[in-house]
Amino acid sequence: MIAVMLAGGISMVLALVGTPAFIRWQHAQGIGQPIRDDGPSGHHTKVGTPTMGGLVLVVAAVIGYFVSHLRPGAVFSRAGLLIIAAVAIAAAIGLVDDWLKVHYQNSLGLDARIKFGLLVVVAIAFALSVQVWASARTELAFTRYDSIGLDLGQAGWIALAVLMIVATTNAVNFTDGLDGLAAGSSAFSFGALVIVGFWQFRNPEVYAVPQALDLALTAAAFTGASIGFLWWNAAPARIFMGDTGSLGIGAGLAGLALVMNVHLLLPVLGGLFVLEVLSVVVQVASFKIFRRRMFRMAPIHHHFELLDWPQTTVVVRFWILAGLCTALALGVFYADFINLGGIE
Repeated sequence: MIAVMLAGGISMVLALVGTPAFIRWQHAQGIGQPIRDDGPSGHHTKVGTPTMGGLVLVVAAVIGYFVSHLRPGAVFSRAGLLIIAAVAIAAAIGLVDDWLKVHYQNSLGLDARIKFGLLVVVAIAFALSVQVWASARTELAFTRYDSIGLDLGQAGWIALAVLMIVATTNAVNFTDGLDGLAAGSSAFSFGALVIVGFWQFRNPEVYAVPQALDLALTAAAFTGASIGFLWWNAAPARIFMGDTGSLGIGAGLAGLALVMNVHLLLPVLGGLFVLEVLSVVVQVASFKIFRRRMFRMAPIHHHFELLDWPQTTVVVRFWILAGLCTALALGVFYADFINLGGIE
């Protein structure tokens, strides 16, 4: 438990201290976020706000993860290291996208097909590495590896992993549209995965997750970093996380769910992210089929903005929704444990 606290605490402090330094550097360099012309009019006041803050978040989390292993008993796992690598590479893709936006002062960045293709490559590399190097189980799982009883085989599991990573990175990216929305929601999700990982560590005979404590440390590091970054990202945001942060966070959430064998619990845990991406899908499908839009603007948080909800109201209410999804997921996870006759 001390190692878990170290991972979260060090990451949070590093993000708290590192983010304002990064803000000052961007101001000195004249770097600022361009705003989409077709976005809500209230966002135009945010032009020039420092961006790429996800770089500080990811670096803080990685450092916190490694430093926590100085505590005796904390052991590096192959799965944990692969998640860190996947997060770093996904964040690097986002960093290139963010840099192109600020360099050319437009909101386009990387071509969408190129970004999508790079994320697929990262997902495939992660899935293959976890299968070959970390011996991940191939059963489709809800709360534990044998909760459903369907073995996907290596090919099926790799396909699932690619789908989860690409979908989650994009879902977090869609959610990152209001001050503090993605960072706060991510803190809820990573915090829940800390509990799941530690519970699996305490009950190895039930969950059969090798080095589950290391996965809890990974989740704790990103929880702390998300909270530390949120201090500066909360409304009015002094910095945005950008695709650097959203793609890195998405890869981390999906990677942890995959190796913890809670694949189908992730959509419950990240219910807010699911809602955001579904709103985009519904909006696009509705317009193409019926030539009408279901929402005033998608993702759905912009719809409520255009209904004259203050941005802070939208964010706080969506945080409440994220917290309820987190509580539901943890409740389902624990209820399954109790049904097995587990006692802690």
